[in-house]
Amino acid sequence: MTFTSAVNVRWDDLDAFGHVNNAAYLTYVQEARSDFTWYSRKRVGLKPLLSEMVVASANIDFLLPINDGGCTVDVSICVSRIGASSFDLYYEISKDGVIYAVVKTVQVAVSKENTKSRPLTDEERTFLNEHLIALSEGK
Repeated sequence: MTFTSAVNVRWDDLDAFGHVNNAAYLTYVQEARSDFTWYSRKRVGLKPLLSEMVVASANIDFLLPINDGGCTVDVSICVSRIGASSFDLYYEISKDGVIYAVVKTVQVAVSKENTKSRPLTDEERTFLNEHLIALSEGK
């Protein structure tokens, strides 16, 4: 199952060329990821999950420029791999059905006590499996 979050494109996300600066895309996926694991769950009375995780890797493929500030883009998230202490997330940033970028991140669960990686809990694994999809070649 794919999770989708609406994220605001702010005026100050635009650069001198009049399109969204590349660094803003990571902010968009971070906002969507926070909604995915935290805020959307709180809105329906569920316990937030995966607050103890870090981004180990991020890769962005820019397909088209976003030339608008003050609009909203959709950031769709799915899980593409689940390991012992890490998992891969795949994102599509789109507006009105047009995909502007695809992003892949590797997340690692960490312990706040010692800041080292830790195994995913059964609850986290169940949640991630609900959003696990097999990506086709090229994604």
